Amino acid sequence: MEQKNVDKNLIAYCGLYCGECGKYKKGKCLGCQKNEKASWCTVRKCCIENGKVSCADCTVYASASECKKFNNIFSKLFGFLFGSDRQASIDMIKEKGYDAYAEEMVRRGTQSMKKK
Repeated sequence: MEQKNVDKNLIAYCGLYCGECGKYKKGKCLGCQKNEKASWCTVRKCCIENGKVSCADCTVYASASECKKFNNIFSKLFGFLFGSDRQASIDMIKEKGYDAYAEEMVRRGTQSMKKK
């Protein structure tokens, strides 16, 4: 059986868990935290500029989905194509913490909470 590593540093700024991403697993992506080529990502840029680990640490918005940087056309398309619910991921991080979220994503074998 494949040994899976849990690493809270593989949580993207938007709440996705890079450790369960196909591109990351194949070595084709460094993951959000280390991917300096992802300068196009407004969520990443905002978190870095404001010293946040992820949108879960934001104090400007009550819900990340209120933020236009978090809730943009790309995130809506990603959510639709992959059934991803990044807001639920951010909510889980807020509720249970980064370590527990990373463990849960590895246990589920997915990079985010799924839409119901």
